[in-house]
Amino acid sequence: MNSKVAVYRFNAAHRLNNPLWDEATNAQVFGKCNNPHYHGHNYELIVKLIGEPDPETGYVFDLKVLSDIVKEQIVERFDHKNLNEDTLEFKTLNPTAENIVVVIYKILRAKIDTKYDLQLRLYETERNFVEYPVI
Repeated sequence: MNSKVAVYRFNAAHRLNNPLWDEATNAQVFGKCNNPHYHGHNYELIVKLIGEPDPETGYVFDLKVLSDIVKEQIVERFDHKNLNEDTLEFKTLNPTAENIVVVIYKILRAKIDTKYDLQLRLYETERNFVEYPVI
């Protein structure tokens, strides 16, 4: 088995908020991330595909094809968007990094053959990231 890893970036705003809680509880749990005027991040998405290299190309997966999928399905969908307001995926789902990476995984998993293992790492800041699935 080999792996192919590629990095993508997108910028997006969000607000962490649980509508079932009062303002004080939201502020206590989510702090600055609960700002009612939103705040933004420069997200970095690392996509890792694991599989056998194709005997004809030598590629685990063609990076041009992967880039096209990620740009069309993820970057164009989320880049320079307010995740809470501008995307269907987060209309009712709190856009935490943990939820964002799961949403991205489901989108990509539907577009990439299951013969490849798919692993994601999403950096919200240079010191804060989540991984999905955890292996």
